[in-house]
Amino acid sequence: MSKYLLRKLAAALVSFLVTLVIGFVIFSLMPSDPVRTLTRGRPTNEAQLAQIRVQLGLDEPIWYRFLSFVGDTVQGKLGFSWQFQQSVSSLVAERIGPTLLLMGASAVISIALGLWLGVRSGWRHGSPFDRVSSGVSLTLWSVPTFWLGMILLIFFSSVLPSGGMSDPSLAASGLEHLLDVSRHLVLPALTMVLVVFAQYVGVMRSSIIDELGSPYLLTARAKGLSDAVVRRRHAVPNALLPSVTVIFMHLGTLVTGAITVEAVYSWPGLGYLTYEALKIPDLPLLQGTFIIFSASVIVMNLLADVAYRFLDPRVRAQ
Repeated sequence: MSKYLLRKLAAALVSFLVTLVIGFVIFSLMPSDPVRTLTRGRPTNEAQLAQIRVQLGLDEPIWYRFLSFVGDTVQGKLGFSWQFQQSVSSLVAERIGPTLLLMGASAVISIALGLWLGVRSGWRHGSPFDRVSSGVSLTLWSVPTFWLGMILLIFFSSVLPSGGMSDPSLAASGLEHLLDVSRHLVLPALTMVLVVFAQYVGVMRSSIIDELGSPYLLTARAKGLSDAVVRRRHAVPNALLPSVTVIFMHLGTLVTGAITVEAVYSWPGLGYLTYEALKIPDLPLLQGTFIIFSASVIVMNLLADVAYRFLDPRVRAQ
């Protein structure tokens, strides 16, 4: 087990280092001039623009900026936002809570709904229930997230809050605040659930169908076990293995998927922060959120590998 963990940790570390290189190259080679964007609408001359570039460190050689970027990232320093005049680490700390709330709520509902539908669709594949659930889930999966969010806004903005995380006129604590946040959470979370749960339906349905002809299910039925017991105790545990990998991998990418949802609903999380950073562009802030998003994917992949080893005896035997 220790050797297995060391191999996976080493692979995760290499992936993170490659991510640092890719992130730096992408945002350092962007063709736009952030200094001119920051000073847009203000009378500035070339000398002042040059001075701002010096203050932002844009006059340094590219290799020096890269080494500084890597060294600061390893120390947990993600730079200083040009737009907000605040450290990126503090901005991420302020915004990560709303994102985790939105992603956590939508992930729990999506996983529960997707696995439940997938099990029953696969167990009775070809039935009217299977055709309806599969068709609806695949249709929603193909819908662009931002478009679905705007459609829900049009239909439900009269009864549910259409933007933000809470009403500023209410108290910032207590039961009333909790209920207010819950009402603001409904539409963003519903948008994420409708798009995401189809992935779990498809994987779980396929896994259940693959297990239907297995000899151990015939043996369980020969022992006199009911259909529900055979499904719950025998088919579902074995069919869950591919779904576990998909769940962990998708949990990492959920944070990146929050960008469009948070932008549509003005939800004050990391996704909306990234959307705001793109306007200038605020390169340190974009690099910082890129690192957070990429690190979440790497960590979730690592957890998936570890969980798979505990769940699948074939992996433990390697």
